[in-house]
Amino acid sequence: MAQTFESLTYETRDRKAYITLDRPERLNAIDAAMVREIPAAVAAADDDPDVHVIVLQGAGDAFCAGYDLKVFAEQGDSFQPPVWDPIKDYRLMKANTDGFFTLWRSLKPTIAKVHGHAVAGGSDIALSCDLVVMADDARIGYMPSRVWGCPTTAMWVYRLGAERAKRMLLTGDTIDGRTAADWGLVVESVPAADLEEAVERLADRIAGVPVNQLAMQKLMINQAFDNMGLQGTQVLATLFDGITRHSPEGRWFQEFAATHGFHAAVRWRDSGRWIPDGGGPIPTAEELADEE
Repeated sequence: MAQTFESLTYETRDRKAYITLDRPERLNAIDAAMVREIPAAVAAADDDPDVHVIVLQGAGDAFCAGYDLKVFAEQGDSFQPPVWDPIKDYRLMKANTDGFFTLWRSLKPTIAKVHGHAVAGGSDIALSCDLVVMADDARIGYMPSRVWGCPTTAMWVYRLGAERAKRMLLTGDTIDGRTAADWGLVVESVPAADLEEAVERLADRIAGVPVNQLAMQKLMINQAFDNMGLQGTQVLATLFDGITRHSPEGRWFQEFAATHGFHAAVRWRDSGRWIPDGGGPIPTAEELADEE
């Protein structure tokens, strides 16, 4: 009996499995169902002997815009209580990271097809795939590194090296597909109109290889990353992610969102405007208007 999903769709054809993030009205923002369903869909592909390669894509205008945090960030203490339980937080975020990373741990190769945006948690999902193909005009980045986040998969440094990973995570900037390919973050960038063809060409090339050969090559390469401390780095990154949301600056950001709305808080963060050390007073509506 075929599985049914809430936040994604799953189909197979021509030795390929297609996982499509399917919340286009929210730019495929990550919800609890999506976190559960990505590993379930990957498992279905792994269990299917006819599937040789997995293509991950997004419906609508974007690949994935990150976690769907608008409601949570605006809730105040009901979402982020005064006393932080670091182990509860870690267990939740580690489960999310492990769910995304089934794309990396899968025995079948995975390809992310990125259009629109793959940002914040959406970049974690894309960079958990073995190969990423982007549209030239697509954007990728982790803006919450400015405040209220740390990329829990830690894949920026493993794909880019230290200096360019720092360039991205010390600024929270995004880059387009052409730059991502030039830097080696993704395997290829093509004009948006050619994205479908480019991904299909790559997937078909992989699909012609026996499954056991694909699994052995992938396991060997992944082991090199594990030897470089990938799993330990993810533990640290996941702990730091919780700390960023409960630091004085993180609480300032959440209070900003509760006062003025999540989108206003994100606009402030991503604009490069001052984020006060140790928190500080929340800007008034008049101050927000003056800044804009």
